Amino acid sequence: MKKSRLHYFIFFLLIVFLGITSRKISFIPLWIGDFLYAVMIYALVRIVFVYKKAIHIVLLSLLICYAIEFLQLYQGEWIIEIRKTLFGRYVLGQGFLWSDIFAYTAGILCIFFIEKIIFKYSSYETRFRIKQ
Repeated sequence: MKKSRLHYFIFFLLIVFLGITSRKISFIPLWIGDFLYAVMIYALVRIVFVYKKAIHIVLLSLLICYAIEFLQLYQGEWIIEIRKTLFGRYVLGQGFLWSDIFAYTAGILCIFFIEKIIFKYSSYETRFRIKQ
């Protein structure tokens, strides 16, 4: 399986859909949305830097997620107005929570390991088929 911006974009759209859906269904814990938000950020960074090493994508994704979360501590008038919009609420969030930091970390590490397994398995399959 070759890394492709199209694959990551489709994955990105799927995660956005799942993330929004997770906020609409009351029995799904709130941390699932934060977990999916981090996976979405990972996919978005991967779209931009499709051929970079995965560890660089992990670090950049964590940096973005943490920066957005810590930005929630800032309560300037202009950013509060942005947060009142649907886009602002989804992208910037409402308030700082340490549990969000843990959910972001878990989401990014989870998708990192899944990606590693998928590409390791697919490259193994390709090598195995070529040798036969």
